[in-house]
Amino acid sequence: MVFCMGRIPVTQAQWKWGAGLKVVEHRLNADPSGFKGPNRPVEKVSWDDAQEFCCRLSRELSQAFNLPSEAQWEYACRSGTTTPFAFGKTLTTDLANYDGNSTYGGGPKGEVRAKTTGVGQFPANQWGLHDMHGNVREWCEDAWHEDYEGAASNGGARINNKSTSRLLRGGSWFDAPGYCRSACRGHDRRDDRYLNVGFRVGCSPR
Repeated sequence: MVFCMGRIPVTQAQWKWGAGLKVVEHRLNADPSGFKGPNRPVEKVSWDDAQEFCCRLSRELSQAFNLPSEAQWEYACRSGTTTPFAFGKTLTTDLANYDGNSTYGGGPKGEVRAKTTGVGQFPANQWGLHDMHGNVREWCEDAWHEDYEGAASNGGARINNKSTSRLLRGGSWFDAPGYCRSACRGHDRRDDRYLNVGFRVGCSPR
């Protein structure tokens, strides 16, 4: 499984640039986020919006960009680890942005920020990726499936165009740490837009 993934979630500054590019299928709101800041992750973007951004980016840079598959996302998040989090058996609010009122695995309570934070301000995982646990949930390419039966052996996305739900990974500022685990799965309608949902891009190496 050879692929590249964005070091950080797409920021509001990056989103604004992409929203100014020529339309592929539909227009994009240049400033959709509820928590404003150019270095904060963009949120309140749907799966369809994220697809439009990837299509525009691909055309502008002459390289195929996409949302990561669920398998790619978890592989990158784990970064060679087998523990619930890339940082170990538990999580603290010094390592990620989540609901610090809640705990996991004997970890302590921590700060409750109740909003997104600037991308990249927390430690990276072993492969240099930031904000894989918390801050914003991230759209994946896959349609929602209840389990892994029938998953592609090459790590590719499972697409069902009749399904209205798409995969989410990573947890967010709103979530308890248990929902930020490397293995935790979620989903929403592909046209939903929430204050705790963003995305990062992936691509194949040149």
